[in-house]
Amino acid sequence: MAIGEFGGTPAVPVGNGLLLSTPLYWLYEMSHVALNPSRALADATRLFFKNPVNPLYFTTVGKSIAAACEVFERSTRRYGRPEWRISSTPVGGERVPVNISNVWERPFCRLIRFERAFERRPRRPQPRLLIVAPMSGHYPTLLRGTVEAFLPNHDVYLTEWRDARTVPLSEGRFDLDDYIDYVISMLHALGGDTHVVAVCQPAVPVMAAVAVMEAEADPYVPLSMVLMGGPIDTRVNPTVVNTLAERRGMEWFRHNVITKVPFPHPGFMRDVYPGFLQLNGFVTMNLDRHIEAHRDLFLHLVRGDGDSAQKHKEFYDEYLAVMDLAAEYYLQTVETVFVRHALPRGEMKHRDRPIDPSRVRRVALLTIEGEYDDISGVGQTEAAHQLCVNIPAERRAHWLQPGVGHYGVFNGSRFRAEIAPRIADFVLSMNENGRSRRSVPVGRSANSGAARARETV
Repeated sequence: MAIGEFGGTPAVPVGNGLLLSTPLYWLYEMSHVALNPSRALADATRLFFKNPVNPLYFTTVGKSIAAACEVFERSTRRYGRPEWRISSTPVGGERVPVNISNVWERPFCRLIRFERAFERRPRRPQPRLLIVAPMSGHYPTLLRGTVEAFLPNHDVYLTEWRDARTVPLSEGRFDLDDYIDYVISMLHALGGDTHVVAVCQPAVPVMAAVAVMEAEADPYVPLSMVLMGGPIDTRVNPTVVNTLAERRGMEWFRHNVITKVPFPHPGFMRDVYPGFLQLNGFVTMNLDRHIEAHRDLFLHLVRGDGDSAQKHKEFYDEYLAVMDLAAEYYLQTVETVFVRHALPRGEMKHRDRPIDPSRVRRVALLTIEGEYDDISGVGQTEAAHQLCVNIPAERRAHWLQPGVGHYGVFNGSRFRAEIAPRIADFVLSMNENGRSRRSVPVGRSANSGAARARETV
């Protein structure tokens, strides 16, 4: 989760007036609109020099001008929400169509299902998998590779978080407590026998949700919980991201990264951490690498290397597409996870009720980390085992993946070859024997969980 790594953002004045509270977002919108004529001219110039009828099309000068115009247009455009582009998946040696549908929805999120249209259902069990995507600036389509890896052998559901600037102010606020409620409600909606996978930032709210459900003897607790590269305890091997939060303090974040959504977006006047500031943080963390990548794109276009240019475009179409985060959620997460370390210290609360991970007994636990993760350091996710002390040893496991960074924990070739199969094996092994622990512990009643299910579904 990006927490403002850029460090040089001009402060946003504090106040409730339109012109006092939203100048940064307004300036961004105006600059984007002001560049529209330049982008249109660059695109027209590119088409002119890429037309085979134009004699300059075959010259290095013509190709260089067309390439420069394309790089400029792509560097200054606003990238919208990417498409999933998942229409089929291999199951048992044949391609099976995949249909994406909504199965649950709230103002800030919808739960989608990647439903496989079987002609003959496979004999192998198909465990139900709820993937909780990060709400950290990028769209959930960043997990396209994660979904594709699990689809052949799982019934996959995924959280699609909404861009806060598209949610009207009348829908109310959204904070970390709401996030936990959303996770619980989704598990109720799926009706049990579900395995939950938290990718990065959701590790904390997912563990909190499971702990809340266990404390209430909720019959819809997941069979297993897989935490991947999550900041369970950021005191362990703290990264630059972790130390920045403690050094800056909460007031810095409130005054430097929070602004209001300008007109005419549907979320007009909602307090948000805007996507363009997050993108500034993402890019400046590795500025040299991004400059080099765009220089390479220019050279690929000049040389006519279409494959390399297309790979660049596909990556940056996803990477540069960002969404606004609700300010309440962002600030509460930074304070709870990165500043106070509330979960590992036993101080985290949900709706003013303490969250106790030691109550987790019926849910199997698998933690995954990357050797070179510079966002969630090695040991931060594994710390979950020290908190969930009452999960039996045979129902817990940890894996440290060599040779990968943060992104490689949930995507890429090593994820597909080494991490995803381990998760699949763990989920499958817990799918059947995990159902035997559905009985409610002695002295507890399932009525509270059932009642909550009726309220939230």
